[in-house]
Amino acid sequence: MPDITEEEVLEHLHSRKRFLDGISVTGGEPTLHSDLPLFLEKVKKEGFLVKIDTNGTHPEMLRKLCQKGLLDYLAMDVKAPLERYKEVVRATVDRGKIQESVRLIKGGQVEYEFRTTIVPGLLDEEDIKKIGRWLEGAKHWVLQQFQPLRSIDPTYCDRKPYSAEHMNEFLRLAEKYVEKCELRGLQENRLG
Repeated sequence: MPDITEEEVLEHLHSRKRFLDGISVTGGEPTLHSDLPLFLEKVKKEGFLVKIDTNGTHPEMLRKLCQKGLLDYLAMDVKAPLERYKEVVRATVDRGKIQESVRLIKGGQVEYEFRTTIVPGLLDEEDIKKIGRWLEGAKHWVLQQFQPLRSIDPTYCDRKPYSAEHMNEFLRLAEKYVEKCELRGLQENRLG
């Protein structure tokens, strides 16, 4: 992909003002970039709403963005129960920072959702309960059906997603813990 300058992005947004209400800043992980607040200030000055997608690894940046009023919506991926994070993401993660981000987001300065993609073989009913207890009292939790065609890990491309029926069972478990829970990306299995 070619590099696109900040000026090009802002010009593009300005030219689409009549058609767009907002932008979604996603990744990789956007909160890694120290100049993110400056960029979002420019976007907000243009009158756009801003949503950010995060993995929660940089709560200090999330706090700064919230305090400056630069976010209108926040979506955080919750990959696994806290004690299984390293195993599921296959990387060393500062679980304290993940936990801090969850507390900050639940504090409610900005509208938000937590999202969990339910990958067969990685997450099961017990994991949903553990995540639910961790997120207890949150306003919004989205359970996403795993889609093997969207996997960046080729070993998951042939993995069969949980069925719609099974996803609805996960939903019933999860709804006990949060104000609103929903399923997203639900498709019948295409494999087999």
